[in-house]
Order: sequence, then C-alpha cells, then structure tokens
Amino acid sequence: MAHTPTAPAHAAGPTPVAEAVGIGKRFGATVALRDARIAVAPGESHALVGRNGAGKSTLVSLLTGLRRPDAGVLRFSGEPAPPVGDIDAWRTRVACVYQRSTIIPDLTVAENLFLNRQSSGSLQPIRWRQLRRRAEELLGEYGVDVDAAARARDLTVEQRQFVEIARALSFGARFIVLDEPTAKLDARGIGRLFDKLRDLQRQGVAFLYISHHLQEVYDLCTTVTVYRDATHILTAPVTEVGHRALVEAMTGDTAATAADATAVDPAAGHRAAGPDERPELLTVDGLTLPGVCHGLSLSVRSGEVVGLAGAAASGNVRVGEAVAGLHRAEEGRISVGGRAVRPGSVPSALAAGVGLVPEDRHLQGLVGNRSVAENATLTVTDQLGHFGTVLPSRTRVFARRMIRDLDIKTPGPATPVSALSGGNQQKVVVARALATDPRVLVAVRPTNGVDVKSKEFLLRRVREVADGGKAALIVSDELDDLRVCDRVVVMFHGRVVAEFAPGWRDEQVVAAMEGVGVTDHAAPGTDTDTDADTDADADADADAPGTDQDER
Repeated sequence: MAHTPTAPAHAAGPTPVAEAVGIGKRFGATVALRDARIAVAPGESHALVGRNGAGKSTLVSLLTGLRRPDAGVLRFSGEPAPPVGDIDAWRTRVACVYQRSTIIPDLTVAENLFLNRQSSGSLQPIRWRQLRRRAEELLGEYGVDVDAAARARDLTVEQRQFVEIARALSFGARFIVLDEPTAKLDARGIGRLFDKLRDLQRQGVAFLYISHHLQEVYDLCTTVTVYRDATHILTAPVTEVGHRALVEAMTGDTAATAADATAVDPAAGHRAAGPDERPELLTVDGLTLPGVCHGLSLSVRSGEVVGLAGAAASGNVRVGEAVAGLHRAEEGRISVGGRAVRPGSVPSALAAGVGLVPEDRHLQGLVGNRSVAENATLTVTDQLGHFGTVLPSRTRVFARRMIRDLDIKTPGPATPVSALSGGNQQKVVVARALATDPRVLVAVRPTNGVDVKSKEFLLRRVREVADGGKAALIVSDELDDLRVCDRVVVMFHGRVVAEFAPGWRDEQVVAAMEGVGVTDHAAPGTDTDTDADTDADADADADAPGTDQDER
C-alpha cells in the first residue's frame, strides 16, 4: 500500500492554532526535514508519528522556537511565528511537556508554576500567601487536584505532568506539544491523563501528541500525521487509517503485520528459533528492575547474536545495562556461562566475562581529554603493569593492536580521543569493550551517530565476536542494527511481546515495538512513579544536537 502525501487535514477548516508549511532544515550534510508540513486545529489532539530519524524532534524544536527553519513558514493562529529568542512571545503560543520532567523537585508546586515571575516586579518582595493563592486558582481553573504548597518531589509522575500543563497554559498558550507523556504512567494514570486532555480540548486547547505506542493514537487523537525519512508522508483522520496502514506509512514497506511474529509468553522467556544444543552463555532469569520490567527472561547461546529491540519506554536499554552490572535488580538472576553476576556490580560483570558498548559514547563511553590508548585500555589496566602501576609502553603496544584490529583512524595512540570523528570514537568504545576478550558482548545502540561505512564495520565486528564462539546482545531500536541478529526479541513496556527469526520484515518488528495489538500500558508490578531514565530523548532522531550529524 503506497501513500501519497496529502494536504493538511484542516486546510479548508478553521485557522490552525499551529501550522508548518514547506519546512526545511539541515544540520551540515544531514537533511533533518524536507518540505515538511503539519496543521493542528483548535481543540484538536493531533498525533505525529514516525520512526527514529523521521524528523519529529526537529519539527518540535522549530515549533517551540528552539531553532529557526532554513526554509518554509511557521504560523500560530494565522500569524507568523515570533523571532527565535523571543521567549515570552513563544510561551504565549506554544509549550512542550517532555518525557523528562522540567519540574524542579526541591521547589513547591506554586514556585514551579510561577518560576521567575513570583512577584510583580524584579524589586518587589515575594508575597508567598498570594503566590500560593494564585497557584490554587490556576490549578483549580484546569481541574488539577494538587496541593500548591507540596514539594514537587512528592508528586507522582502524573501530577507533575498536570502541573507542567497548567504552567504552560498560564502563559496563555493554547497549543501544547506532548512528547511521550505516557512513558512512565500505568494504565490508570494514562486514563486519567487522557481524561484531563479531553477536558482541556473542550476548552479549546490543542495538542500535538508524540508517542511510540500507536494504540494511544487511536484512543486519544482525531488526526494523525506520519513523517518518514525527514519528510511528510501522510495526514488523515485517525478513523481512516488502520494499524497496518499506519505502520506501512512509517516504514515504507507493505506486507504482513506483527501478527506474523512468533508470540512469546513473557513468563516463559524466549522461544528458540530452532533446535540448537549450543550452550547458553548469557542467561537472564526472572529479572525485575523497578519501574522497568518484571520477571523478564531471555538467553543468548554460544555463536549467537540476539537483538533486544524496543522503543524508548520499553526498558530494553535498562535490561542490557543491568546485564553489564549498571543496575541492581530487585529480583531475578543473571549469569554468564553458569557464573552468576552480582546484581548492580560492574566488577562482577567484567569478571564474569561481560563487555559493554554503552548507549552514549560521550556521556558513558569516553574520557574526552584522555588519549585513544588510555580510553581503549581502561578495562585492562591490571594487565599493563605490576603492583597497581600502568606501564606506558605496554599501554601503547596494546592500544596499537586495538587500533589495527578495529581500523581506528587516528594519528597515533597518544591522540586525544576528542579529536577523532564520531565513527572512530565509537570504534574506540568498542575496542575497550573487546579488550577483555568478553564471553558476552552487550552493545547498546552500537551504531548511534556514525556514518554508513563505520556502521557496517562495527556490526560486522559484533558478528565476528559471536562467530568466534562467544555471544552478543544488541540492544537497539534501529532496524539496521537488528539485521545482523540471529533472533530479535522485542520488548514493549517492560515485557517480551514478540520474537522473530531471520527473514523478518521491517513493518513486523516496528509494529511489535510500537505495541500494535498489545493492550497493556505497563509491565505488571512496575513502579510507574519512578524517574528512571528510559531514553534519553525519547526520540533519538538523526537531528539531535551533538550526535555527529556530519557522519549520519
């Protein structure tokens, strides 16, 4: 089923509260948006969906005044958008409630609602009683049942979202972008949020709703817009677009849906792709991480590459990190070759034979002011000297071997790792993970922000680890990362929902990751009032700043 781009659904209706026409945006050589468009009507809940890299995050940054488009026009209620940098003007037109709360925990609800406007003038004292009364009136106006004097840290995730929405509306905005608002809510919390959004819609407030859970699009929204490969693909009433058609529009493929996948009982772990007597090198049994997953089980055999797929709120990244000892499990067991990994212990995971390629090389993977050699050998310093000392000569020899094996383009081992390109920095991270000759390699989004050539090289290297009799777990939502896998296990909101043998089609895996056909919003027993970081951006588009756009 091919989709022909259509005109915005409200072109002949009332003046859109927010409208983007012919929008273009580039980051260096990367085209983040190309002739993109969207129109949101007053009082409408309008869904924006698309795969990672589709351009959703870039559009949001333009609609909220964080960036200036290279081409095209932005309008609010028929008027041109304010100049970038005029914060007060933008606040009266649009607000964004992000997955990661911007509420300051140590301040009260009233202080958060009126941050930087607590008094009538910069030299006027704050009248606290009056501030609380104003806050109570504002919360009451929008039906938010929260104590204005309560500390924000004591609120539930759901209550914090309501406070953020009320704060946005207090500036006069009647258009709010909701970016993955249900990622940390259970089914009851989602129901209450949707009830509140419907109440606000009746008051004329419009929402641009971004979510990786497609069922929510059908539950809440009246119109859906699909972006793919940085451009507009489809705008249509939700009632006229079925689940299959929506997934096809997102992926560009036409075939069967996730119903063709091998269904998996979450309590039973994965189902092997076929008879295989190779030993299990990684076993995860009944893993429970608070707020992430409950009773999750999976295994990876010798010579096997398994993909652990899932969208931002699925919990797959946290599970992969837990295997490497970064998170303490509440229940369950992780073992490598029969040797138990002590929960929450990185040294124990290293000793058991786990190597980790972390999700974010800048924050988790590299020491930027240190050399290539130092970064590549951080996990093996005990092998490079005696009595706690590290011999520079041994470090250089070891590093040269890693540079050669990983084909790292660098003037030499002493070069600061910050001077390398993104692809070569990622190779240094992989080199460090392989330096211990791990029995199990856990690679979290291993090709994030690298060029095509580096991507192919890194995935081939992961494949070689398994072909050498070891095991590899690729944790990713990037389809290209998953193609190298022997099996793909899909998580959705903390539990395994599907498994695919080789030969899967893009729309099958995407449908499973997006929760098509899945009714539960959260894993049983998860603490939905947690602030556990489940994604970094909930939409890791190729347009995110600081992700080596020149190499994408």
